[in-house]
Amino acid sequence: MSDASRAAGPPRHLKIAAVVAVIAVLLAGQRLGVFHELEDPPTAARKLVALGAWGYLAFILTYATFQPFGIPGTVFVLAAALIWPWPIAYALSITGTMAASVVGFSFARFVARDFFASKIPARFRKYDDALATRAFTTVVLLRLVFWMPPLLHAFFGVSKVRFSTHFWGSLVGYLLPLFVMSFFGQRLFDWMKAAPPEAWILGAAGLVVVGVVAWRVRRCAAQQQPTSG
Repeated sequence: MSDASRAAGPPRHLKIAAVVAVIAVLLAGQRLGVFHELEDPPTAARKLVALGAWGYLAFILTYATFQPFGIPGTVFVLAAALIWPWPIAYALSITGTMAASVVGFSFARFVARDFFASKIPARFRKYDDALATRAFTTVVLLRLVFWMPPLLHAFFGVSKVRFSTHFWGSLVGYLLPLFVMSFFGQRLFDWMKAAPPEAWILGAAGLVVVGVVAWRVRRCAAQQQPTSG
């Protein structure tokens, strides 16, 4: 296969078929009540536990199918922590998150590259140069900080980063945050239910303060950079 053929990706009719398949799966999920089940974690939990080992497979397939196209990954990770003991929840969260990342990356790279190229936000675009020079480290850091938003999958897909670099860098970046969510997810959920309104107000105020400080630091750093010429 020539370099031009590899750059072009699959034939146009296969790309169209893939897009149609994604739309069909999303519509089927909506008609079958999958989205409704995700909005009702207790009911979803009972059904997955009742499936036994098949519940693991159902969780991973649902995660990999729907997360790259809009359902937040934290919904799945927190649900796993509430349903299963943390070692099982951690293994399923890692597997599902990696599967979703691969689906999102591959769809952006091979099927809808032009579409996603215009949708990538500036906060990701500024890492293009870092990916060119320090690809693995940059993938790890972006996954560690931003986790798994669908547009980050797409950003890696439309970038020049290699699939293997994206895969292993994403895996390393996911290990710590997914462990924290899996190990402390039940405790966090219980605390959120029991927390008084004052705790929420203080938490929101703290986030605002941190955001303002971070913005000021970045602004000062930008002002201190020497101008060229």
